Amino acid sequence: MTVASDNVVAARAPWSGVVPAGATIELVDLKGNQAVDCLFYLAGDTAERYSAPETLTWQESIFLGVGSVLRSDTGRPLLTVVADDVGRHDTLGGACSKESNTLRYGHHTRNQHACVENFLAEGARWGLGKRDLVSNINWYMNVPVEESGTLGIVDGISAPGLSVTLLAHEDVLALISNCPQINNPCNGFNPTPVRIVIDAP
Repeated sequence: MTVASDNVVAARAPWSGVVPAGATIELVDLKGNQAVDCLFYLAGDTAERYSAPETLTWQESIFLGVGSVLRSDTGRPLLTVVADDVGRHDTLGGACSKESNTLRYGHHTRNQHACVENFLAEGARWGLGKRDLVSNINWYMNVPVEESGTLGIVDGISAPGLSVTLLAHEDVLALISNCPQINNPCNGFNPTPVRIVIDAP
């Protein structure tokens, strides 16, 4: 493999890029405890995109780790997790937004930047809009399911330098929000940069 691109994504910032079939995309948690919200689309036809229901049904687990196959809404395999230093990643917590921040944390958070706004701003570069946003992956985010069935958002289980790597089976568009959330522990209340490396075959 040869490095096709190597980018450091600033704290709170979005990023996007195409991962060619046969290439890998590695997400590195540079400082530790940083949630990375992520969506994938078929690059040649963005109407086909990552589907949480298809992915979770096929693998019979709500968490992602080595061997997890990320599937599209047609069931097509888009990427497989081939390496993972953390061991568990969230598929249920969703993306923070101005609206959800207001409901959860109060009206004083209304003007805070959030992942949905990152997705919309970066997605617009590829002709994507609000209707193209679906349930996303939260790499590194620790969202345990409590005995009561409720979801917790607690301190992360990642650490500085840990990474997750995915192999693309199709040309896929990756849309990423380096989560800006400061009202819960998903980023340790202190968003930090992440590194994204695409290695071409």
